[in-house]
Amino acid sequence: MSSFDGQLSILDYIHKGAWYKNRGILTLNLLLLIPLVTSVVNGLDSSLINGLQISPDWQEYFNHPRGKTLGILNSAQFIGNLIALPFTPYASDIYGRRAALFFGAVIMCMGVGLQAAAWSIPMFIGARFAIGFGLAFCQNAAPLLLIELSYPTQRGRITAIYNSSWYFGSIVSAWVCFGTFNHGGGSQWSWRIPTLVQALCPLAQMISVWFMPESPRWLVSKGMESRAATILAKYHAHGSNERDPLIMFEMAQIRHAIRLEEEINRTTTFWSLFTTPGNRRRMRIILGVAVFSQWSGNGVLSYYINIVLESVGITSTNTKSVVNGCLQTFNFGIAIGASLLIDYAGRRPLFLISTVGMLATYCCCTLTNALYSTMNDVIAAKATIPLIFLFFFFYNLAYSPVIIAYALEILPFRIRAKGFAVMNLTMMATIAFNDFVNPWALAAMHWKYYLVYCGWLAIELVFVYFFIVETKGRTLEETAAMFDGANQPQDLIAMGGEAARMTIRITQIEERKTDEDQIDAYYNMKKRDKDSDTASSTDFYGRAL
Repeated sequence: MSSFDGQLSILDYIHKGAWYKNRGILTLNLLLLIPLVTSVVNGLDSSLINGLQISPDWQEYFNHPRGKTLGILNSAQFIGNLIALPFTPYASDIYGRRAALFFGAVIMCMGVGLQAAAWSIPMFIGARFAIGFGLAFCQNAAPLLLIELSYPTQRGRITAIYNSSWYFGSIVSAWVCFGTFNHGGGSQWSWRIPTLVQALCPLAQMISVWFMPESPRWLVSKGMESRAATILAKYHAHGSNERDPLIMFEMAQIRHAIRLEEEINRTTTFWSLFTTPGNRRRMRIILGVAVFSQWSGNGVLSYYINIVLESVGITSTNTKSVVNGCLQTFNFGIAIGASLLIDYAGRRPLFLISTVGMLATYCCCTLTNALYSTMNDVIAAKATIPLIFLFFFFYNLAYSPVIIAYALEILPFRIRAKGFAVMNLTMMATIAFNDFVNPWALAAMHWKYYLVYCGWLAIELVFVYFFIVETKGRTLEETAAMFDGANQPQDLIAMGGEAARMTIRITQIEERKTDEDQIDAYYNMKKRDKDSDTASSTDFYGRAL
């Protein structure tokens, strides 16, 4: 029997068989594909503009945009996303996770329609802005739905797969652009079709989101506990039993955790993220991993791979596209594999292995680039290519799959949406740094710029070692409560366990009473039958015949 500090944990009440044989869990996981594809959309949208710029037909139609025009065009989606970010948590918290996802999908579909029909650069820029604006609402709501609805033992893996799916969208974008350019060259459809493909996922979300359940945590926070229990019973319990011990355990923890959060944060604003010691500890970790996800040197290596390929004689655009496509496919495979390991290996080990591996391979990349730059060593340049793949192997062990799952599970419900919005804002700021500073720094410092990231990766390793805590094996409420005092997780476990045990006792008493009633009914029936037999063996005056 699994336990935590001698107390029964949620693992004592979960479904023990294969999850796909449980109708409720199977249905839930299929429905969770609806918010999951938001990350695919993000990867597709983020990569599409780079693919369109390769198209001669797109370039000719828009008169070969250059300079500031091209810069605004490239950053329009980013600007729309940035402007929407402060409003996204309020939509998710006030109107619900589904409503926020629906709203974002509608805005994105409108933006895609405008982009596919664009006849001028200003119209195209406006469309990209609208797509980024709508995507921000989807990006905030989708992970919240995933982490707050998932079956307890599958929460980590499902949420980790979410961020890893970005690569899948990038792969789809690359190959859709490749196919339309090759088969539709000379026509406007060579670039209009890839833009229309962007609408498939948000359109599917817009139609199907109302068929999936709302977050039970959000329902409880709004006083709709009965609906929350019904949803949990339908998708978490075997047979939709609202008195299942697992459902009683979850409901007890959710109620207690939300009431406790209301006492700690009576009003929730963005400032609430930093007003208590527990929240400050959470945000220190969240801001740290958000920065590390983009400032680990991955932006520099992605930028430099084109130069490396050209240095070893690979100048064909198609060949370079294939190599880059293989790298994206490799990244996707490693990230998905790490997502499935998150509940077995744990969060902290993955972060440590990932950071140590990145530091070691980045030092090797620095050496090979230095040898090529100073001594024109072609062998060293060729060695850089497998080192880039090895670097991204380590990067994708943690910084693709784990950061979203980890950040959301350590944030308590009342500040989860706002804390996640701040994380997204931080990641965007670091991406902006990469876009503007890295090319300039590489041009000025060449291979020496790599030394900066070697030192930074060493700082990351120290941060991860001292501040990342393990959260494996806990419920969402228990994980979030870890930062509010040593007794909080134990209190939640005790409360959930007591609610489950009470339900079991009541059920046993009812079953025992039912058995006793059935026995009494049996003996009463036998007594009636005996009396009937006695009556039939006497005459009118009661004398025996």
